[in-house]
Amino acid sequence: LHEQNGVLGRVNQLFATRVDRVACGTWPTELPDGVVGIHTGNPVRRAVLERAGAPYIAPGDYPMSVLVMGGSQGARILSDVVPEALAALPNALKRHISVSHQAREEDMARVKQFYDEQGMRADVQPFFQDVPRRMSEAQLVISRAGASSVADISVIGRPSILIPLAAAIRDEQTANARGLEQAGGAIVIQERDLSTARLAETIQAILDDGEAAQKMAQAALAEGLPDATDRLVALVDELTSEKETP
Repeated sequence: LHEQNGVLGRVNQLFATRVDRVACGTWPTELPDGVVGIHTGNPVRRAVLERAGAPYIAPGDYPMSVLVMGGSQGARILSDVVPEALAALPNALKRHISVSHQAREEDMARVKQFYDEQGMRADVQPFFQDVPRRMSEAQLVISRAGASSVADISVIGRPSILIPLAAAIRDEQTANARGLEQAGGAIVIQERDLSTARLAETIQAILDDGEAAQKMAQAALAEGLPDATDRLVALVDELTSEKETP
């Protein structure tokens, strides 16, 4: 079995005790007693691999980029809070920032209008075809904590503020973010704690301290497994060999 999240899905939960190993995309992964987990990582797209470990330009007194991603389900709360938090930053910092903001179709007009009214440079789209490029060029990523997003952030190696989806039944996004947070590569803010002031303070703390941001980027990169596909294949080969050995 392969489980991409830090908590087993229902089907994997059912079968986990019947297999030799569980390949874990996220580490640590919550597993039933007696189940052996192997950290293989989550395979990422070729476009992400092409930017694995891309040099990070730490924040400074020059143009900076912030990438805002809502995940596959979108994130209205990010469209509600992130623009206001960015607008609340000191002008000396805000004037350097360009934003790439993924928003739901129904939220796009108001989000774009808000950025325009604040005089902020922002590209607001329902979906970005070139997320890996934008992520590699970003000084900061603000995102949900889906397994794929966390994998991309760590393989490329970028500081992030992660806001787990509160509606997730198993709270798997909090589990997904745990490794990056513990390593010092991400700051996690739960939805119940998310406010304009809290987010603005966190953004400023990262973008005002280039050295700390650089350390976050390095910590995130250290958590990445760009060879996840190879690890998964090797595990399958190992188990196959064990079964074939008399």
